[in-house]
Amino acid sequence: MTAKLYLLFFLSVFSCSGTKKEEPKETEKDYSAIHAEALTFCKEKGFSEDYYFLVDMSVHSGKNRFFVYSFKDTIVTDKNLVTHGSCDKFDDNPYKYQTAKFSNRADSHCSSKGKYKVGKRDYSSWGINVKYWLHGLEESNNNAVDRVVVLHSWDAVSNREIHPQYSPLSWGCPAVSDIFMKKLDEKLKQTTKPVLLWIVE
Repeated sequence: MTAKLYLLFFLSVFSCSGTKKEEPKETEKDYSAIHAEALTFCKEKGFSEDYYFLVDMSVHSGKNRFFVYSFKDTIVTDKNLVTHGSCDKFDDNPYKYQTAKFSNRADSHCSSKGKYKVGKRDYSSWGINVKYWLHGLEESNNNAVDRVVVLHSWDAVSNREIHPQYSPLSWGCPAVSDIFMKKLDEKLKQTTKPVLLWIVE
C-alpha cells in the first residue's frame, strides 16, 4: 500500500511540473512614433541628430524609464532609473510614489511634461556635483529654469531596477544615479549641438 501511495505522489508531481504555465513576459512599450517626432523636432530646431533623452513617467519609478535613444542606430543605447517630483507642496498627494503628477507652477515640487533643451553644464551640490540646466520649450514646462528643475544625480537613486520598490521623490528634477550621470555627462560634453530631453506620460 505504501509503495502505491509513493507512486501516485510521484506521478502527480511529475504531471503538475509538466503542465506548469510560464509567467507572461512584459512587453516593451513601442516608442517609435515618439522617436520619429523627436528626430523631426531636432532637425527643425538645430538640435543634435545623434541622440536624445526620453523620460517616460508612466513607467514605475523602480523600473528603467530614462532612455538614451540613438537616431543613427535606431536603438536605445542606455537606460536607467529616474525620479519624479513629489508634487505635494500645495495639495496632498497620497499616491506620489506610485504616480507622477505634473505642474509648471513655481515651488510645486512637481515634474513637468514636455520637451526641454539640455543647457549649460554647472556645479551641483548633489551627487557627482554636476548639473545641466533644462530649458522648457513648451507651455507645460517653460518655468523650468526659474524653478531650478535640472538634470542631476543623487546618491539615493539606484543604478539598477528596484521594482516593486520605488525610487525616491525629487522636487521636480529628473534625478538619476551617480554612475548613470557620469555616462550622461561624458556624452553631453562631447556633443556640439543642443540635446533634446523629452518627458512624456
